[in-house]
Amino acid sequence: MMGIRKGRGYVYSIQYHMVWCVKYRKTILNGLIEARLKEILIQQAETHTFTIIEMETDGDHIHMLIECSPQHYIPNIMKALKGNSARFLFKEFPDLKNTLWGGHLWNPSYFVCTVSDRTDEQIKAYIQEQQTAPRKRGRPKG
Repeated sequence: MMGIRKGRGYVYSIQYHMVWCVKYRKTILNGLIEARLKEILIQQAETHTFTIIEMETDGDHIHMLIECSPQHYIPNIMKALKGNSARFLFKEFPDLKNTLWGGHLWNPSYFVCTVSDRTDEQIKAYIQEQQTAPRKRGRPKG
């Protein structure tokens, strides 16, 4: 079960499952790029005071389970994660811009859903299986 947190005058337990894809569904999230992406995302979570509970990639998309406070606004979280990771990765791996013509790392859309304490273990297991599951064509399922 996810932890119950306390703020000033409120008690909460808020978790989200988030998924977003590489532009053009290019399979670039592997090796050094994948490792660096995860480091950047962890740094961004610390900077913006939310917690990444689980995170895994599948070559062309990423799944995350995060925990945050009621003060967090999902579009701001996504902007921080996607925008800063793209900026850092393009700086550190300039050849990515050749692979992703147009200079955009991420597809502009994303998936997000709330997670209850009854489903958190299922979602953690699903995210952990992303690299080991057989690859299927089509959109990632949330």
